[in-house]
Amino acid sequence: MQPEDGLAASFDAAFQPFAKALSDVVFYSVPVAGTPVPWVVAWLVAGAVFCTLYFRFVNLRLFGHALRLVRGDFDDPDEPGEVSHFQALSTAVSGTVGVGNIAHVAIAISVGGPGAAFWLVVAGLLGMSSKFVECTLGVMYRRQNPDGSVSGGPMFYLHQGFAERGWPHLGRALGAYYAVCVIVGCLGIGSMFQSNQAYVQLVTSTGGAESWFADRALVVGLALAFTVGLVIAGGIQSIARVTSKLVPFMALLYLGTGLFVILSHAADLPGALRAIVVGAFRPEGVAGGALGVMVLGFRRAAFSNEAGIGSAAIAHAAVRTREPVSEGIVALLEPFIDTVVICSVTALVITLTVYDPAVPVGDISGVELTSRAFASVVSWFPAPLSLVVMLFAFSTMIAWSYYGLEGWLYLLGPSRAAKTSWNTIFCASVAFGCLIQLESVLDFSDAAVFAMALANVFGLYVFAPRVKRELDAYLAKLRSGEIAPR
Repeated sequence: MQPEDGLAASFDAAFQPFAKALSDVVFYSVPVAGTPVPWVVAWLVAGAVFCTLYFRFVNLRLFGHALRLVRGDFDDPDEPGEVSHFQALSTAVSGTVGVGNIAHVAIAISVGGPGAAFWLVVAGLLGMSSKFVECTLGVMYRRQNPDGSVSGGPMFYLHQGFAERGWPHLGRALGAYYAVCVIVGCLGIGSMFQSNQAYVQLVTSTGGAESWFADRALVVGLALAFTVGLVIAGGIQSIARVTSKLVPFMALLYLGTGLFVILSHAADLPGALRAIVVGAFRPEGVAGGALGVMVLGFRRAAFSNEAGIGSAAIAHAAVRTREPVSEGIVALLEPFIDTVVICSVTALVITLTVYDPAVPVGDISGVELTSRAFASVVSWFPAPLSLVVMLFAFSTMIAWSYYGLEGWLYLLGPSRAAKTSWNTIFCASVAFGCLIQLESVLDFSDAAVFAMALANVFGLYVFAPRVKRELDAYLAKLRSGEIAPR
C-alpha cells in the first residue's frame, strides 16, 4: 500500500532538481582501486579512526565505567541539567535505533554477502569513539536558557569553540549551517519517512489492500501526529521519560525474537560466523571485492548509528552533570547497542535462515527480507516484527523532533513562540508523511543529514585536544576519589 500517487508525483517533481544536486555532492564517490567510495563515508570513518587512536581506545577501556554511569552509580539530582544519564542515552538511542537496523543490514547482506556484517560491526566499534568526543563537546558548550532548560549540540560547540579560537565568523557560519541541515533532515527522515513507514507497515500487517487502514492514511497520520504531539509538548523531560521505557521494551522484544531464531539454528551458528569473517576478506561474486564489502558495511553502519554526524550530542547535552566527559563516556554505548548488538542480531538471523548467495533477492525490500527470516522459524514472528518497526519509527520521530527543535531555537532564539511553532510544524509533517511518498524530498533530507558530518567531524579534529585535557582531568578525579559512586 503506497500513499497518494498524484501528490507524490507533484512534490517529487518539484524537489527533484534540489534533491539530486545535494545528493550528488554529499554522496559523491571517489574510485579507489576500482571501487566507488562515497567521500562522506570516508570522512566519517577517518574521523572515527582518528578519535579511537587519539583517545587511546576510549571505546574499550572505559566501557565498564560507562555501564556504571548509566546504572546511576554517580548520579546527583542536584547537578545542572534536565535528565539522567540513562534517560539521555535512551533518547539518543531512540533516534538511531530504527528501521535501518532491520532494513539496512538486510540490504548490506543481500548485496555484499555476510562479510558486510563484519565491517558493519567494526564501524560500530570505531564510531563509539566519535560519539564520545561529540557528546562531551555537546555538554561542554551547552547553553542555559532563561526558562531553566538547556540547549546543546554541534550548533553550539562549533559556534562557541571556533569563537574561542578567534574565528567567530567561521563558528557562526558552521553553527547556522548545521542547524539548517538538522531541521531539513528532521522533517524528512526524522518525521515524514518514519510516519510513512509506520503507516505502510500497519497496512501490510493488517491485510494489505484489504486492510481497514488501507484508505485511511489521513486518520492514521492525524493519530500519529496527536500522539507525537502529546509527548514532545513536554520537551526533553517528557521525551526522555517515554524513551527510557520504550527503548528497553522495543530492543528486548526485537532481541528476544532474534535470539530465538538464532538459537533455533544453533548447530549452524559456527558456519554462519565463519561465513561472516571469511566473507569480509575473501568475498565471492561481490563488486569491488573485499574493499567493496568494507565500504558497504561502513556505509550501512554510518546510516544506522550516525556516529560523527553529531545529532546525538543534542540529546546528551541535556544530561544532569557537572562533568561533560561523563556523558561522553555514556554516549559511547550508543553505537554499541545500535550497531554491534542489534545489527549483529539482524545479520545472524538473515545469514542463518534465508540468505543464499545463489538466489538473488530481486526487488524484495530490506524489511521484507528480515520478515521472511523471522517467519522461516515461527510463522507469526512477523507480527512482533511489525510492532517493533512501528515502535522504532515512533521513537525516532520523538527523538528527532527534539533535534530539529534545538536547531530551530538556535536560529530563532529560545522563546515559547518558537517552540510552539516548531512543534506545530513537526506534527503537521508527521501527518503529511502518511499521505504521500516523497522520494526526492527524502533523498534531499537524507543528504542534508549526512552533510552535517562535514562541519561536525571538522570540529572533532579541531577540538580534540580540549576534550583530551577534560578526559585526563576526569580520570585523575576518579583515581583520587574526588569523583566517587554515591
